[in-house]
Amino acid sequence: MSTVSVRYIVDNVDEAIAFYCGHLGFGQQMHPDPAFAMLTRGDLRLVLVSPVPPGHRGGGSRPMPDGTKQQPGGWNRFMLEVSDLAGTVDALRRDGVRFRNDIVTGVGVKQILIDDPSGNPVELFEPIRPEGRLAGG
Repeated sequence: MSTVSVRYIVDNVDEAIAFYCGHLGFGQQMHPDPAFAMLTRGDLRLVLVSPVPPGHRGGGSRPMPDGTKQQPGGWNRFMLEVSDLAGTVDALRRDGVRFRNDIVTGVGVKQILIDDPSGNPVELFEPIRPEGRLAGG
């Protein structure tokens, strides 16, 4: 399987690194600049960028040609499979992680949404049907 890259705009790259590495099992691949970092978890590469500060050359977080500034949040998200959703939720709640909802059970998975420190959502899910599992998950 090839690596999939997801870019998240965050308010603070260092806070985001601590969240994703400390709570969700990501490893830091590089952090060459205060406004940029690249993390990995299996075949997922998470690129974290903060909005471009004045005088910074920036990259993928530059404002759009019409001046619209990129910002964190929204509802699009990536999904991480966990083997024990209830246990993971308990541990994250003890650590003060913000939740958008409670565990819900669908037709193939149990799931819940958490927010990173900037308000970007991450879905955690536990398959309840064998075909809902990720390969190698």
